Amino acid sequence: MIIKNARVFNENQTFEEKAIFIDNDLIVSYNKNHPSNDMIIDAAGLYAIPGLTDIHFHGCAGYDFCDGTLEALDTIAKYEAQNGVTTICPATMTLPEERLSDICKNAAIYNNSEGAILCGINMEGPFLSLKKKGAQNAAFLHKPDMEMFDRLDKLSGNKIKLVAIAPEMEGAMDFISELKGKKVISIAHTTADYDTAQEAFQKGASHVTHLYNAMPPFQHRDPGVIGAAFDAPDCKVEIICDGVHIHPSVVRATLKMFGEDRVIFISDSMMATGLPDGKYALGGQEVIVKGRKAELVIDGAIAGSVTNLMDCMKNAVINMGIPLEKAVKAAAVNSAKAIGIYDKFGSISVGKIANIVLLDKDLNIKFVILRGKILN
Repeated sequence: MIIKNARVFNENQTFEEKAIFIDNDLIVSYNKNHPSNDMIIDAAGLYAIPGLTDIHFHGCAGYDFCDGTLEALDTIAKYEAQNGVTTICPATMTLPEERLSDICKNAAIYNNSEGAILCGINMEGPFLSLKKKGAQNAAFLHKPDMEMFDRLDKLSGNKIKLVAIAPEMEGAMDFISELKGKKVISIAHTTADYDTAQEAFQKGASHVTHLYNAMPPFQHRDPGVIGAAFDAPDCKVEIICDGVHIHPSVVRATLKMFGEDRVIFISDSMMATGLPDGKYALGGQEVIVKGRKAELVIDGAIAGSVTNLMDCMKNAVINMGIPLEKAVKAAAVNSAKAIGIYDKFGSISVGKIANIVLLDKDLNIKFVILRGKILN
């Protein structure tokens, strides 16, 4: 396949009009001996960006990753790919170890030939704070437990890429120290103050789950997790640009504060994504969806989003004033780097898997190329 005349997003985060050459499922360099019967896509007037990577979402199209079935993963993977999200690292919820075990075993055996590529698991819960549980189920919160984590990771086929933790919990610092360098450790659902969060980063945490949400606010005399994350130069932070979780001004400020290399766009989407308003579920709890907002019926807590990552990225550009280059970097490049898959995904570079999205000037999807083939 040859894609010609596209404005291609380069590794230096600029757009350049050029051709992309694809052989089987890989991006290749130009070869004058390319057969003349290659499929040619004339992408004049279109942007070519890497397929996006969502490292934190729960479900879509009526299914949840925590359903723990191959049918759920198939449906989720197909929906995400159709919406330009070609690599996925879905998140668990706070559930009993037995349920988490089934979810991990299901992910371990999943090997789809269609749909987004399952690149890992984001273990969000159960090592979280009761006071900042958000939409997590309080009944199944658990102290940080290295043996439990090891059991789950083994069952998943070592697919767990990120693990969320509230660092103020008993045993959290030892957990972080032991897991340092093995997995991405993310501060999440926490009441931690600046000093506690700073200690966690010094011991090995390097990530913050959905910045601003389920944590103390950033205040001038009490900067909390957000201030500690800013002062930890290797820490990356997730933000949700659905227009519900974070005000556009805060999105703009976050990119200026942390810099474009450290911010990762996520969707945090739940099963209602792509479906009409109504009643759904998240982590075994009833959720009501109205418009762009999902809330727990029991207490009104925001229960994830109903916006996929491509629409979050598009919203950031069109409604929040984020330059397209920075938005693509946050949704495709930084996310792939964060979970260690940038060697194969996250840029339109020779030798990488040919996952490419062609967008028009209004950022509408015109083509999705997945593993070197046009997605129908």
